[in-house]
Amino acid sequence: MVHALATLTDKIYMGNVVSGENAADTIAMTEILFGGGAGREAGRASIERTPAVVSLINCNSPLRWDDRMLDAQFEYCAANQPVVLTPFLLMGAMSPVTIPAALVQQLAEAFAGIALAQLIRPGCPVIFGSFLSNIDMQSGSPSFGTPESAIGLLCTGQLARHYGLPFRTGGGLNSAQTADAQAAYEALMTLLPTFLAGTNFVMHAAGWLEGGLVSCYEKFIIDIELLRELQVEFTRWRSPRSRSRSERTSRSATAGTSLARPTRWNGSGPASTGRCCRLPANFERWQRYGGKDATERAGEIWRATLDSYQPPPLDDAIRGELADYVSRRRIELGD
Repeated sequence: MVHALATLTDKIYMGNVVSGENAADTIAMTEILFGGGAGREAGRASIERTPAVVSLINCNSPLRWDDRMLDAQFEYCAANQPVVLTPFLLMGAMSPVTIPAALVQQLAEAFAGIALAQLIRPGCPVIFGSFLSNIDMQSGSPSFGTPESAIGLLCTGQLARHYGLPFRTGGGLNSAQTADAQAAYEALMTLLPTFLAGTNFVMHAAGWLEGGLVSCYEKFIIDIELLRELQVEFTRWRSPRSRSRSERTSRSATAGTSLARPTRWNGSGPASTGRCCRLPANFERWQRYGGKDATERAGEIWRATLDSYQPPPLDDAIRGELADYVSRRRIELGD
């Protein structure tokens, strides 16, 4: 997994947290990747100056930190790599059912992990994590995109700012079984408070289905569209400075509709969001286009995206060193 992350994308990736040994392997491969061909020692110095891996350390709520994840935390903190210390709370199951009580438990668990990180290496980067939702009190099944989870998310943002901590929460969470209307509105019910809370780091922002049990490519594309539009909505708007507002209004009023003349968009109108799988057409046009719903159009987009994929550039010597490391460790681990 780590080899794929290191070679198939140039984005920051998450480290393995199954055990301390796996975390050490992640760090070793990251040292190779960022060593510039000068060896792992140079790579270690590089990633300690500028962290390159972020890892999720979950609390086994209520009030227990898993020993395997803690072993991984020791490795990452010692290497000055950021860890997201996250209580995993479903109100009514792993925490009290009320929001205030769940928030108290969340703080206690997160602060315990954060304090441990600073004992391992004072000053190492940490992120206050929050995974807070609730169960369905009739069936006991996890629920996502609920008003209770949204309120807890917004409260967590205020708590994080009060303590001066970057925080992780939210995402395109839902409990739907397919990329349908339920999946869309539950995802938006989580993504919208995620943006309103000013979240610093968001996981599971796209592709979630069935409470995180599966990942769906069509849902991924639909969520990307939601994220793009929310990004525009929450980006500070700046009016074009070419003409005064009264002059622009006057010209529109005297020269017919704005559609009658060319307009240069500067992030101040709907053209700035572009289009993804949305199809703004009447029923007859939609039928002429094949009568495909959003899920079908999203499927066409992800297939075209995969077909056009190009791997990021990577020095052949580094690629070979990574492959050699993986081969050697597989032999040592008996894989």
